[in-house]
Parts: sequence; C-alpha cells; structure tokens
Amino acid sequence: METPAQARLMEGRSLAGRLLDQARSHIDRLRAEGGQVPSLVTVTVGEHPSTATYIRMKARACQKVGMASRVESLPGDATTADLVTTVERLAADRAVHGILVQHPVPTSIDKRAVFEAIPPEKDVDGVSSATLGRVLLGLPALISCTPRAILALLEEYRVNLDGARAIVMGRSPILGRPLASLLINAHATVTLCHSRTSDLPALCREADVVVAAVGKPRHVKGDWIKRGAVVIDAGYNEGSVGDVDFDEILPRASLLTPVPGGVGPVTIATLVAQTVETAARQMGIAL
Repeated sequence: METPAQARLMEGRSLAGRLLDQARSHIDRLRAEGGQVPSLVTVTVGEHPSTATYIRMKARACQKVGMASRVESLPGDATTADLVTTVERLAADRAVHGILVQHPVPTSIDKRAVFEAIPPEKDVDGVSSATLGRVLLGLPALISCTPRAILALLEEYRVNLDGARAIVMGRSPILGRPLASLLINAHATVTLCHSRTSDLPALCREADVVVAAVGKPRHVKGDWIKRGAVVIDAGYNEGSVGDVDFDEILPRASLLTPVPGGVGPVTIATLVAQTVETAARQMGIAL
C-alpha cells in the first residue's frame, strides 16, 4: 500500500458538532416529556489556570445545547472530607444528573475516595471503580470521555482496529487504562506504556495505532512512528501544544489528530452527550 505524502488530519470539530446537535434534540425531548433539563455540575478545588479554558469550553457547549451547568468551587485548602461531602450532596440532588470532579486536585486529596462518592448513574466522566470495571468487561457504561472520544474519532475515520497493533502511552485510570480496555474490546493488540517502559521508541515503531497521553509537549518524535501509522494526540500543554511533535509526524503518519481541534472538541461533546444519556435514564425516558 502506498503511503500518503503526509497525514490526513483527524479533525474533531465536525464530529463534535453532530454530537451536540443530537444532544440538543434529546434535551428538547426530555424537557417536553420529563419536564426537566439535564444538569451537569463540575466540582473544582482551588484555582488552576491550566483547566480554566477547558471549564469555559464545557460551559459554552452546555449553553449551546440548552443544558444546565454550573461549577461548585472549593478553596485550595479543602480536605478530602470536604470534597466527598460536596459530591455526596450533589449525588442526592435529583436535579443534578451528572457530576464531574475537575482535574487536577491537590495532592493531599484522596482522589479515589472522592471518585467512589460519585454514584455510577451520575459518573459522566467514568472515574468510579464500578464504571471502570464495566468498561474492562465490555459492558454498557458511562465511559471516560476522552477514551470514548478517541474511539469515536477512530470510527469516524474508519480505522480498522481488528488485529491492529496499538500503543497507548499513559496509564492513568481515566484515560490510558480505560482506552486500552476499549481497544482490546475492539480486537486490537494493545501495549500500555508508561514512564518505566523500556525502549518506548522501538515499541512505537511496530504500532499501527499510537495514542499519546503523557502530558509532555512534543514528547513523541517523528522517527518513533512507522510510515502509515495512525497517531492520536490526547495531550494539551501550554501554548496549545500536544504530546506529539506534529511537524515531524505529519509526513510519516496516515492519520493524525491536530492540537487543538482533534480529540478535545469530541471529548467535550461526549461529556454533554453522556450527561444527556444519564439524565434520560434518571427520568425513565428511552432516547
């Protein structure tokens, strides 16, 4: 097969737009039949300039489709107990359909204790152990938004995962690990890599699909990528730079996500869609 002169960009905005259009239609129906508007609450701890843009983008997406959203802000010195109490209060509120705890939180916070306080039916970012277990087993679940967005992009661009060799860089429980499970469930052969992986470039050169989620700007170099591979950049660093060296990889890959405009818009649209899905279930309305 002849390799293209340069990668085709996996642009995410059009897919995100379609997801939001569908969400808007569903919201209109839920308002008419259930008398409620789906509601998302984002919980933050302290001030983090790196996440401010993401929070604004979520708010704009919710406003665009007519979904209610708000932010509950805790001070930077909040304790695990403070955060758990806030989440439990939101979990008991029938007017709240989705709860998202914004990353990062202070290192003093026990994130797992906080995540476990989110009931699975309101866990719209797929962080609880109950949700992660269902993803691992291939059962219906509210999947972590970025992994679900990546799978949607791969499907949108008709990437055949059956038998493909995939590399996932980053083993976080809200991105790398659930994504690896999703790829395995799609019949890919997956290597999950991390900071202690030996000879990462050599492993990448064997992969048909490479997903970078390491939080390091331009970490993945062009000579790590075999010609014709599909490269998904799930990173976002200061200066709107991803985790892969875009200019170096563009001539080698067959498909490549831009940053911004690739995974990010689909992730936000997925969050909105999943909030609408879980709101419908809580209202007892089949979409």
